[in-house]
Amino acid sequence: MRERASANDAMLTREQAMAIVEKAVKMSKADAVDVQVNTYTQGNIRFADNQVSTAGATTDAQLGIQSAFGPKHAVVTTNDLSDEAIKRAVEQSERLARLAPDDPESMPQLGSQQYTPVNSYFESSASLTADDRAKAALIALEMARKAGDVKAAGYLVNTAGALAIGNSTGMFAYHRSTNVNYTLTARTSDGTGSGWAAADHADWAQIDARRVAETAVQKARLSQKPVALEPGRYTVILEPQAVGDLVQLIANYADARSADEGRSPFVKQGGGNKVGEKIVDERVTIFSDPSDPQLLGRPWDFEGMPLGRQVWIENGVLKQLIYSRFWAKKQSKTPTGGPSTFKMAGGTQSVEDLIKGTTRGILVTRLWYLREVDPRTVLYTGLTRDGTFLVENGKITKSLRNFRFNESPLFLLNNIEALGRPERLAGTEQGGDVVMPSIKARDFNFTSLSEAV
Repeated sequence: MRERASANDAMLTREQAMAIVEKAVKMSKADAVDVQVNTYTQGNIRFADNQVSTAGATTDAQLGIQSAFGPKHAVVTTNDLSDEAIKRAVEQSERLARLAPDDPESMPQLGSQQYTPVNSYFESSASLTADDRAKAALIALEMARKAGDVKAAGYLVNTAGALAIGNSTGMFAYHRSTNVNYTLTARTSDGTGSGWAAADHADWAQIDARRVAETAVQKARLSQKPVALEPGRYTVILEPQAVGDLVQLIANYADARSADEGRSPFVKQGGGNKVGEKIVDERVTIFSDPSDPQLLGRPWDFEGMPLGRQVWIENGVLKQLIYSRFWAKKQSKTPTGGPSTFKMAGGTQSVEDLIKGTTRGILVTRLWYLREVDPRTVLYTGLTRDGTFLVENGKITKSLRNFRFNESPLFLLNNIEALGRPERLAGTEQGGDVVMPSIKARDFNFTSLSEAV
């Protein structure tokens, strides 16, 4: 009960956050001042080698003050929300701003905006206690201990927080949210098998800790004693996490300025960009939408731009690129804001259905250590991990040694054979709220074998 009370007490209400913004604005002597205040409570439990290693909770606040004098600006941060600390941060940011060089891309502040509310706050997650987290972890620990041949390592963290931004021209935005993230790796005692599973959602009631444990342990056993398969181009079934690891990278190249300046895979030969052109399989639609029930993101970006449903690729056609306020003004376009949600629509089949429909292919659980090879084609290299399997005649027949691959998400999305159900991911290298389907695709390029388990 004490932890539940502190989780809610730690978050500022809309009125409290607005009062801090107004206080900072009133104290300011700058031409413009922007304020960001973030308050949150986070609880966690970590375990490894079949026993709990750490558990705890953190409550904190972050206040950022940006002062501007014409094109000069500077930011000061503190985690002290007292009147004295706010005054000190305002004064320090003003001193630094006067010393800062001119920002040639400085933009005027946004005025008051209209936002579509999104309910990302669930009491089930905010009220999660240390006992609740321990009980969830024990499901995996007891399963692994009882099995005797598996070691489990995992991390479960729940966060409840409120973020607000405001400025001296009347813009104010407030959003409170919760999130639970649970990742679990199971390793077999002989050191040859590794399985991974995870779950993430704003609502703890949507997390099935037993399913996560069973999936990781089952995969670990199934991946024991892997055999080597000659590298080459294979039909693959990528689970949603593996799809997200690769496909989300497209967002890094979706900036309109990069395309307009000729530094992007979306540069059109002869000039301009590829907006309006078919760039991937017609079954591919990728969009951002804070209100989507699987995403539930923040309905504004850190500048205060409202974020709604935005379609980036529709039926394989590039529909739009991301325009910052500066670049949109320069190009006479409408700014898009900076979306933090990313979803690819999929089909209705499960991963098991995709396996059943495959004569010969490779099932990949997830990817890691992805590094850019060629920005002009979004070509990346990386490794498979935590469960790579040979599929023959509709069944998993062998555990495979991991591969290094060279592949582009654009190539992958042009070689689709089937799409599975979209699932919310438990984290990618890029971050954000991400939903991806499983994909069956041809000609995935595995370039060499890896000794990693």
